[in-house]
Amino acid sequence: MSETVRAAVVQLKWTGDKSSMLDEHERSAREAAAQGAVVMGFQELFYGPYFCQVQDTEFYDYAEAVPGPTTERFSALAAELGMVMVLPVYELQQPGLQYNTAAVIDADGTYLGKYRKTHLPQVKGFWEKFYFRPGNLGYPVFDTAVGRVGVYICYDRHFPEGWRALGLAGAEIVFNPSATSRGLSSYLWKLEQTASAAANMYFVAAINRVGIEPLGDNDFYGSSYFADPRGQFVGDPASDTDEELVVRDLDLGMITEVRNQWAFYRDRRPDLYGPLTQG
Repeated sequence: MSETVRAAVVQLKWTGDKSSMLDEHERSAREAAAQGAVVMGFQELFYGPYFCQVQDTEFYDYAEAVPGPTTERFSALAAELGMVMVLPVYELQQPGLQYNTAAVIDADGTYLGKYRKTHLPQVKGFWEKFYFRPGNLGYPVFDTAVGRVGVYICYDRHFPEGWRALGLAGAEIVFNPSATSRGLSSYLWKLEQTASAAANMYFVAAINRVGIEPLGDNDFYGSSYFADPRGQFVGDPASDTDEELVVRDLDLGMITEVRNQWAFYRDRRPDLYGPLTQG
């Protein structure tokens, strides 16, 4: 396997219905594949609006099984394109029990598993505990055709423990699909994920939706990007107002190079970290 992996993320606006959102993401995946991308991640809850701006049971209808219709459709597409995919889906385990989930599909179309969002906000404009149960699958890392892939989702990014758990489990690229809007925390978007990439010496794909949706006044500011193991942008971040496909070459050999130089994992002191899990 070549150490250079061409990766893609896409930020799109809400079209108004699920069917056209699925079509738009398929079109974007085909465009990314035409540019040589072999792994791609979509934004949080990619086929719907960010309905957590309101609390309304009608949006439970967006939930579906994982694996289920969306994962099956994009598994077939992944196999056709030879592309690893990270698909953020509103997961229905059973009526009344839903999760904010991302499925991981290998380049041959195989469903590898899923990550369920661990940390859920419950504040104005982000009423996620109304819709989701906190994730209970830990921090899985998936062996894919392009290397070891992990997932963290949106609000998770504020919590360094999961980033570290993914790194210790061998993640080389961590996808963080998000729905984050302008406001008090917007400056953290380019700070936290680059810092987490550096602290754990792996690549991070930061994906955000874009635009203002009818359900609220959240202004989703895009700015999707890749960060390398030194915490630097790989190319420029995407637009903060427009839809954009971002395709970048990631040199996975850089992970070993940086870890040999910085040795953060070697110098950890887990024997002293016990109090972090208390209270």
